[in-house]
Amino acid sequence: MTQSEMTGAEAIIGSLADSGVAACFANPGTSEMHLVTALDREPRIRSILCLFEGVATGAADGYARMTGVPALTLLHLGPGYLNGGANIHNARRAYVPMVNLIGDHAVTHRAYDAPLASDIAGLAGPNSRWLKSVDRVEDAGKLAVEAFEASYGPPPGPVSLIMPADTAWTKGASRAVAGPRAGLKIVSDSVIEDAGRAVTKAKRPAILVNGTALHAGGAEMLRRVAAQGIRVFTDTFMARHVRGGGLYDAPRLPYFAEAAVESLAETDLLLLAGTKPPVAFFAYPNTPGAFTPKGARTINLGGPDTDSADAIAKLVDWLDAPAPLRAINWTPPAPATGDEFNASTIGMSLAAYLPEGCLISDDGVTSSLPIYMALAGAARHEWLGLTGGAIGQGMPVAVGAAVARPDVKTVCLAGDGSGMYTVQALWTMARENLDVLTIVFVNNSYRILKIELARTGAGNPGPAANSMLSLGSPEIDWVKLSEGLGVGAESVSTCAQFNDALQRAVATRGPRLIACQIPGA
Repeated sequence: MTQSEMTGAEAIIGSLADSGVAACFANPGTSEMHLVTALDREPRIRSILCLFEGVATGAADGYARMTGVPALTLLHLGPGYLNGGANIHNARRAYVPMVNLIGDHAVTHRAYDAPLASDIAGLAGPNSRWLKSVDRVEDAGKLAVEAFEASYGPPPGPVSLIMPADTAWTKGASRAVAGPRAGLKIVSDSVIEDAGRAVTKAKRPAILVNGTALHAGGAEMLRRVAAQGIRVFTDTFMARHVRGGGLYDAPRLPYFAEAAVESLAETDLLLLAGTKPPVAFFAYPNTPGAFTPKGARTINLGGPDTDSADAIAKLVDWLDAPAPLRAINWTPPAPATGDEFNASTIGMSLAAYLPEGCLISDDGVTSSLPIYMALAGAARHEWLGLTGGAIGQGMPVAVGAAVARPDVKTVCLAGDGSGMYTVQALWTMARENLDVLTIVFVNNSYRILKIELARTGAGNPGPAANSMLSLGSPEIDWVKLSEGLGVGAESVSTCAQFNDALQRAVATRGPRLIACQIPGA
């Protein structure tokens, strides 16, 4: 196709495909119709329909976590971007590349202030590492590859490309070729030497880790760090953490501020690798907002824009840290039995039955921690955490992870409250026949908010407050809901029932949901 024959939409989609984009998660509208037909003519990009923009953006996040390559999202004007905004926020905190292609009114139509008109740049700017509008068809291909390149940062993150409808349908565009992808920064030798010397002098050193040091191969380097007397912590939430199968498993920094402060108490040297100084999620009365102890020295081995695996490797080499022995013969634990059925017993059974290589998308809120702890003894798996704290991530991230890695089982852990934010993801799982097992913890309440109500000192809840924190009256029927969206489901309330359901789900491919009826609080 010559330049005179190519539309702006075709130039953008073709340029992104040439650059390596292979998946598009879309919820298009009228302004995006020429982009939709351009995708129809581009076989290198798998186009996947999502019924809600928050599913599309969360799926793009999960896809990028597993591939390191941005997926494309197709969003409809400002309201469509806002619908996807919570999971774009989570992706920004996961530091993964993402290209959000936002359809807009035709340039010639903007002056009319039509009902769907909005300041898209103003809405998208705060969560975008890069943002431009394709107001001239001649710029379409060039801006597409510029967006692709910008998504890599460092640090990587979401970018937004606004596509007016008339630019999309106008001919006269041409493709462009992306340049080399930016990589993460590398920490300098002088910083490593400074950190190493400080470690040898410190009485109670600690290191907080995130990023590539938690990917494959990082665990044993962290074991070497711990063997030097350095207490190792991971961030509370991480984009991707390879665990299980006998690997060294560093403790997570606790979510609750009091416990995090206690974990770091008496630390006189805090190293940071692939992350930022630790702070509380929220402010609480009479509780510090920052967790670094007063008087402690902090040495930054690089934030989210830095290759933390490289930094850790250099540090252990500088310290001449020996590789400690690790358990060679790993065996899975026994599943839970007995009358108690809760997040802890569910975690025990997951640790027993999950196959090698599983991807775990976490949105389980109050049920997640006991399961995370239990899965330290599971087969090798990857934990995909709730990086930005905005619930409703679990099912969408599972969709994207399963598209990226169809060779392994993906498991989504969802609270019943968080699951309802993006329940439309079940439909996409069914339509694409994705190998995703969704486990919903049904306690018919926003249990985390009941905990936080007490912690913030907001007072004793009365009838109105209790009704705002309860999901009962009516209770959500997860089996009917899931089956109505095309995913087979069953409800369990005992260890025996869960063990049977889990073994069946693990043994078969395709989407499945287990609703776990656990006690509320």
